[in-house]
Amino acid sequence: MIIQQRSVDIATPTGPMRTYIYEPAGAGVYPGLIFYSEIFQRTEPISRAAATMAGHGFIVLVPEVFHELNPIGTVLGYDDVGKEKGNSDKFTKALEHHDSDTRAMLEYLSSQSNYSGKAGAMGVCIGGHLAFRAALNPQILAASCLYATDLHSDTLPAEGENSLARAGEIQGELMLVFGRQDPHVPVEGRQKIYAELSRNAVNFSWCEFNAQHAFMRDEGERYDPELTQLVYRMSVDLFRRSLR
Repeated sequence: MIIQQRSVDIATPTGPMRTYIYEPAGAGVYPGLIFYSEIFQRTEPISRAAATMAGHGFIVLVPEVFHELNPIGTVLGYDDVGKEKGNSDKFTKALEHHDSDTRAMLEYLSSQSNYSGKAGAMGVCIGGHLAFRAALNPQILAASCLYATDLHSDTLPAEGENSLARAGEIQGELMLVFGRQDPHVPVEGRQKIYAELSRNAVNFSWCEFNAQHAFMRDEGERYDPELTQLVYRMSVDLFRRSLR
């Protein structure tokens, strides 16, 4: 499917949020996906991932997840400097401000003539957590949460309960994918997440691969192209089933 790209600055309670849109070029109506990035914001690997999902028939919105804390257009490098700044931003922004960002993007989608009215969320690393968090909003019908960090550790700032403690509020379907060799989400953390979702009778699927953290990032030595293609297929299947 041929796609097109553009950007828009969406008004949020905490300031304008640059959002990159990848969408089918052909006429029609399509489901929406909010794609939450890593701490580095919209890098080239994130852009390619969003384009991949758009090519399967989705309107994909990629927000600058820390827009309040950086100049518009900021992209951090995959290096120690970028990691330090991104982690600082992660531990500065309250989860409730991500919630208001999600609401703003859903409002924007609802104003678009090519939007079908059904939305999902997808994300990697901290973005996997934010996709999980977005699923607390009943308008998000499905979420693909890929090696989501900080769910098990309750380390992100919040005015209320942390994301995992609110799992019982999720009404849509979740898909969670982890790498067994991921030091950011050790086995004890994964077990905690699984137990909490089960205790709350959340509709979820679960998959663990022999893979490193960020195994879908098509840049660097941790990249696993075969697993990446499989997870894209799993995500597309989830959204086609849930958002049709």
